[in-house]
Amino acid sequence: MNRILIVRLGAIGDVVHTLPAVAVLRRAFPSSHIAWAVERGAAASLLHNKALVDQVVELDLRAWRRDPFRRETLAAMRTSLEGLRSDQYDLSIDFQGLLKSGVIPVLARIARRVGFTFSALREPASGLFLTERVEVKGYDHMIRKNLKLVEHLGCPPAENFEFPIACDVEDELFAEQQTRSIGGEFAILNPGGGWKTKLWDERRYASIVDRLWNRLGLRSVIAFGPGEESLADSTVRHTQTDAALPVKASLRQLFQLARRAAVFVGGDTGPSHLAAAAGTPIVALFGPTSSRRHGPFSQDDIVIERSDLECRVDCHRRKCDHCSCMDLQLEVVWQGILTRLKRRTNAREGLAPSHSHAS
Repeated sequence: MNRILIVRLGAIGDVVHTLPAVAVLRRAFPSSHIAWAVERGAAASLLHNKALVDQVVELDLRAWRRDPFRRETLAAMRTSLEGLRSDQYDLSIDFQGLLKSGVIPVLARIARRVGFTFSALREPASGLFLTERVEVKGYDHMIRKNLKLVEHLGCPPAENFEFPIACDVEDELFAEQQTRSIGGEFAILNPGGGWKTKLWDERRYASIVDRLWNRLGLRSVIAFGPGEESLADSTVRHTQTDAALPVKASLRQLFQLARRAAVFVGGDTGPSHLAAAAGTPIVALFGPTSSRRHGPFSQDDIVIERSDLECRVDCHRRKCDHCSCMDLQLEVVWQGILTRLKRRTNAREGLAPSHSHAS
């Protein structure tokens, strides 16, 4: 296999969960040319690492869908597809399982196309585009599912998950400057999220800020990205202490900052998965999505979710008229944070933790 095309178009967390598989692939085929097709946007910034992939192919799919018949759009699509064809890939690996990801290798005229079996695809019809379909466990974590695809190609099973995210000096300096301005240990709280149904009440985040400061002496970084300024401001405004620092950071800056944090609290969003990749202690707040498939992967991390709602099973709704699954009680989340911080202390002192799953 001289030329390999990875197809994982987005979103941020999904790209992060694909990194361990591609890292294993790179080690198994060090002389192969590996390219990654990704949708233009924030997630692409995580992939510019020559030690992982030789080429990042950014596709502006949002613009194409927005105005597909415009002359400029058609020209851009034609240029991208001609570029993929001219690169003459021997193999494609579709880690996404959607029609839009499945059709790209076909249009690029790649003869060997590997992906998941029909039952594991989010859009089963996309399996028709594949020439090889790999069996995986339906409710296994996405990282392990992705690793199965490269194991199918002869790669050895991964003993540990590796997240080769290349950060530059400016990213590290940003994190160091923020850490110095905080003046001590800190937590990161991430009230934002791509879906409204994944959001926890910012007033409860504000209460966590106050408890972390009043009871543990920990300040809180309120992390936010583009379009989330008002949510971060609302969280800070509802606090009763002066212990919250809103910080707008790029993904790579957040990755570096998370490596220095005592704990990260957030929903099923890209920043949470990025923090897990950084090895940050996690308290994850899950609602409409499956923590078993998308949650943090360290046994020490804590997942807070409701197990008393039948509608949570395979929900994945971006809109809901009640969002009961994210009505997570403040005290339950707080106890989860205390438990996770205790496990962090035990790990530092070499003590064996006791594990639990909050609901």
